[in-house]
Amino acid sequence: MIRSGPRQFVFDLPHRPALGAEDFLVSRSNAAAVALVDRWPDWVLSSALVVGPRSTGKTHLAHVWRLRSQAAGISAGALAESAIHVLQYSRALLVEDLDHGIADERVLFHLLNIAREHNLSVLLTSARPPGELEVALPDLRSRLRALPIVAIEMPDEALLRAVLVKLFADRQLAVEPHVIDRIALHMERSMSAAAAIVAEIDRRALALQRKVTRGLAAEAMAALHNGSEAQS
Repeated sequence: MIRSGPRQFVFDLPHRPALGAEDFLVSRSNAAAVALVDRWPDWVLSSALVVGPRSTGKTHLAHVWRLRSQAAGISAGALAESAIHVLQYSRALLVEDLDHGIADERVLFHLLNIAREHNLSVLLTSARPPGELEVALPDLRSRLRALPIVAIEMPDEALLRAVLVKLFADRQLAVEPHVIDRIALHMERSMSAAAAIVAEIDRRALALQRKVTRGLAAEAMAALHNGSEAQS
């Protein structure tokens, strides 16, 4: 009789992402947005808009700006009159995800006016440019289109490789460069995909007590792909 080895229990513990400035990786795809954050508070105008597809690092970069500026933060979908007092108190405000909908357009319009009149700062983020947003208030629509806009593009292969190296290092996983190259070549070009792949590889490596190889990486990526197809 062949006896299997002791079963390895895997605990699905949450992995907290590192969101400090030193953890943000810069490449051609996000350099303009990083330069905007680095220039604060010496912005040309009081407010600015960062636009980019989902899973490109907007949330991380916005968090870096919040730390730098000591800004308060709110989602556009939760905007209310109280946000005006928050901006006046903190002197800087992050308003995220305009593309999810703006709860109170008049409040956002007032926030941009107050920032301009009193030399305060507002950073906004959106997955779509102002011209593609559903904004009913004409004055707000014009104001958003007049803001300085910087774009974050989908991560290039060099950035994805760097992100993968960092994510594996965060989990104390030693991975050969050729494995990193293989993953970066075949994965979806997004930060969320990189995080999901590294998490699945980590889970499998621990459960199977195996090194991270190209084969193990391929198995993890296939499992994630099959799982996403099953849910669609």
